[in-house]
Amino acid sequence: MRQLAPYALTCLLAIACSALPCAQSRAAEAPLQVRIGYLGYRPDPGPLLSNIIPEPVDTGLRGAELAITDSNSTGRFLNQGYTLVDASADSPQALLDAAKAQHQQGLRLFVVNAPVDSLRQLSAALPDSLLFNAGSADDSLRTTDCLANVLHSLPSRAMLADALAQFLVVRKWQRALLIVGPTADDQAYAAALRRATKRFGLKLVAEKAWSFDNDQRRSAQADMPLFTQTAEYDVVLVADERGDFGEYVPYQTWYPRPVAGTQGLTPVGWHKTVETYGAAQLQKRFEAMAGRWMNDRDFAAWIAVRSIASAVSKLREADPMAIRQLQISDQLPLDGFKGRKLSYRAWNGQLRQPIPIVQPRALVSTSPQDGFLHPSNEMDSLGYDKAEVSCRFP
Repeated sequence: MRQLAPYALTCLLAIACSALPCAQSRAAEAPLQVRIGYLGYRPDPGPLLSNIIPEPVDTGLRGAELAITDSNSTGRFLNQGYTLVDASADSPQALLDAAKAQHQQGLRLFVVNAPVDSLRQLSAALPDSLLFNAGSADDSLRTTDCLANVLHSLPSRAMLADALAQFLVVRKWQRALLIVGPTADDQAYAAALRRATKRFGLKLVAEKAWSFDNDQRRSAQADMPLFTQTAEYDVVLVADERGDFGEYVPYQTWYPRPVAGTQGLTPVGWHKTVETYGAAQLQKRFEAMAGRWMNDRDFAAWIAVRSIASAVSKLREADPMAIRQLQISDQLPLDGFKGRKLSYRAWNGQLRQPIPIVQPRALVSTSPQDGFLHPSNEMDSLGYDKAEVSCRFP
């Protein structure tokens, strides 16, 4: 075998020796440990008129847990580890106390599945932290009352209503009857539907408030045809977020027309019937872990954790404000199994995302619909655009 010249051998030895400390340093470098807090609180909806299937008690949490598993699968190659610290509470004060306890333990990144009032409390109590809203669709948080340390992975009501209105325009269902429930959430959903119908040129032929106070389901079914008697309409829009009466509207209307909104044909952030673009694999992994279908809050929590992990992988650090800045910079496109790269809007922190429109057992369509254009991003045709937001989101 040919021998190396003494000078060449000396150079190779020098190179090897100089590289050894770097290799030893990388091997000895401690992994970056990222701890994420999960804060969950959903109020008891109380007695309902319809005998609906209740929302799972672990909604949201299971999505966050799956995202931790997914993040650790890739994180181990980047010398990163992810841990979820769970706190599920039965009252707003208990949730706030749990959040403060996690903060004292050093956590600065949180996924929150809670109503709007609790989210505001948490934002104020954790000003040096970054919170991902995976539980409140409140529009004011995206328009007039933006929280500087909160990003929204759950679609807003305006996004859902706009997605539905675009589909109605495509189908030429121009005239609608709107039925509104009595709760504050029902009123908020109805406001989003009114805005969407006006925005996309639809007509509300009538609006009726559901005010029946009896608990006889048979009476509700009997009353529905007369209740929905009015000027002719192409579709019935329902605003009944907790499912009090809306399940009895389909097939009971005065005119034989489709029902849409919170019941019937429904715009959602996620649904079992979403299966394209690799979503079927996500669905299977979730069902194997949780033993049930993935819903919109599960997906919102999942994409929130994955947003954190994607930012940490790019930044090589877990500073909450650095993560926030990267998320709203359009420099970190996210894969959410929806056929398009997702990103957070710089003017209100809302995650851009397509909205599936589903019936209970099938995907009907996905918005934005073809033909609804936008100067920069077609997904910004859903929800409040930059010019429509009055709050300051630095």
